[in-house]
Amino acid sequence: MQSRSTPSARPGGRPRSAEADTAILEATRQALVDLGWSKLTLGDVATRAGVAKTTLYRRWAGKSELVVDAVAELFDELELPDNGSLASDIEGVVLQFADLLGRPETKTALMAVVAEATTDEPLRERVRASIVDRQKRLVLQGRARAQERGELPVEPDPGAAARTADLIFDVIAGAVVHRALVSGEPVDAEWARRFTLLLLGGLTAVAGPGA
Repeated sequence: MQSRSTPSARPGGRPRSAEADTAILEATRQALVDLGWSKLTLGDVATRAGVAKTTLYRRWAGKSELVVDAVAELFDELELPDNGSLASDIEGVVLQFADLLGRPETKTALMAVVAEATTDEPLRERVRASIVDRQKRLVLQGRARAQERGELPVEPDPGAAARTADLIFDVIAGAVVHRALVSGEPVDAEWARRFTLLLLGGLTAVAGPGA
């Protein structure tokens, strides 16, 4: 998990309080669940977190930036398991991702941010940088581990390797988010197994005998 606990210096020289940041982000997620995006205010978050509203404004320019960081902290909890094979690793992270999406605070916050980002390009860029790009680490870790096991070939062209990582991330994240949040269908062990078969083997893998 990526750490977000190291305080950063403010213009006045004093370090930011990691405890205050944690309380603010937790309060933001709870406020989203209780109030929704439209009714959430920085004043309400400050009250819930037990800090002054000026403390929030020293850290975040507005509600959008605050909510993105609150969501990003949840996604930083994701870890790639080492289950001994690429297929098992993928199934493990898919189920972990689905469990995270099933939490009310994740579901509410993510859907709100995505909806707002459709008409707000700076917010979309922040989502990409703070959530999407950071979580591509899981793909890079999994692919490197599979290459060490001899399960995947090494791509000598860095550009091609980066494009492959982007595609893998899009396929996995898109499928799980769509099933969990759009279709509202369960992401269970059997679905994760069949999805992994499709990802690794193509359409013939899930259509074959015993699939």
